[in-house]
Amino acid sequence: MWKSNNIETNAIHGGKPSQGEHGPLSTPIYQTSTFVFDDVQQGADRFAGDTHGHIYSRLGNPTVDELEARMAILEETEAAAAFGSGMGAVSAAVFGLLKAGDHLITSHRLYGCTFALFSHQLPALGIEVSFVDLADEQKLRAAIQPNTKVIYGETPINPCLTVIDLDVIGAIGRERGITTIIDNTFLSPILQRPATHGIDLVLHSATKYLNGHGDVVAGILCGSRELVDQIKMTTRKDMGAVISPNDAWLIIRGLKTLHLRVQRHCENAQRVAEYLQGHSAIAKIYYPGLPDHPGYRLLGSQMQGAGGVMAFELQCSFEQAVAFINQLQLCKRAVSLGDAETLIQHPASMTHSTYEPEELAAAGISRTLIRLAVGLENAEDILADLDQALATIA
Repeated sequence: MWKSNNIETNAIHGGKPSQGEHGPLSTPIYQTSTFVFDDVQQGADRFAGDTHGHIYSRLGNPTVDELEARMAILEETEAAAAFGSGMGAVSAAVFGLLKAGDHLITSHRLYGCTFALFSHQLPALGIEVSFVDLADEQKLRAAIQPNTKVIYGETPINPCLTVIDLDVIGAIGRERGITTIIDNTFLSPILQRPATHGIDLVLHSATKYLNGHGDVVAGILCGSRELVDQIKMTTRKDMGAVISPNDAWLIIRGLKTLHLRVQRHCENAQRVAEYLQGHSAIAKIYYPGLPDHPGYRLLGSQMQGAGGVMAFELQCSFEQAVAFINQLQLCKRAVSLGDAETLIQHPASMTHSTYEPEELAAAGISRTLIRLAVGLENAEDILADLDQALATIA
């Protein structure tokens, strides 16, 4: 099984098994639900875990195995598990690690569905949740209780691009015996590898940059073999948020160009951010690639780039903000990110609509906040589209 010292090579070859009888260059899609045993004893041995081999695609599949092996190499972890969605990965992780009476600490800003899971579903099951500013070490430490079992965060945080210092989170987790989980969707392993900063589990919505083409919904969880196997054989197996072999193959294909795509996303986003920063219709811009962003200090150490997503506040009314979004022609009005197309959306009424008004205010998500996921188009065309739409505000 191939493994290089270079992430670009590993994105193409990492975890790839021997070519087998027919020598296919492209990974085969094992589009099967079940696998045949030579005899009853072989089936019994596989169910008992005494021999290697596949049983049923909810438990494992050769195409999925290759995706998991490659993602573990890219994130520099021992193992990985693939899921049918990003939220499938989030749910499997937290339900696999927490029980009634336990306590989770997380950010007061999160992806909307993660926030809904933590604010509504977990408390209903007797799991206590504290929402704090994870960028503030003192507030994080003050929130820890004797029953705290998990610290969960995103960095940069959706949608306002707050950057969390992973060395701090990892150190606190090790010091207090708390499992740490970080959603790395916004940067991908090309730009950030949380496990190298002491984080226990790394999550991705593989729908985004890992796939990169807007035609898959999937999730990835990377970490130690012990933790990943525990989650695979409990919440993934029993709750069933598994990925299909075809979707796993599409992500494997997407990973081959991940480093090239991420580089272009970053280049385009930097140009767009600098343009928006100087525009009279923009009240504030959130992008770690700008020197006045608090997360800028971690570029080159924790982050190898600022990514392709930014948010900005418009200097206008809510109605004008809606008109601006509707005026765009090249930029597509759609949620998600990491696609070839530039996508724009209104968090308060879309991705973060699960927040109550007071929760939006606490998270700093206003009615004129816009999230922009910069795509792979020519940067001049993206700027021209933004310019003509912003003219309606000016």
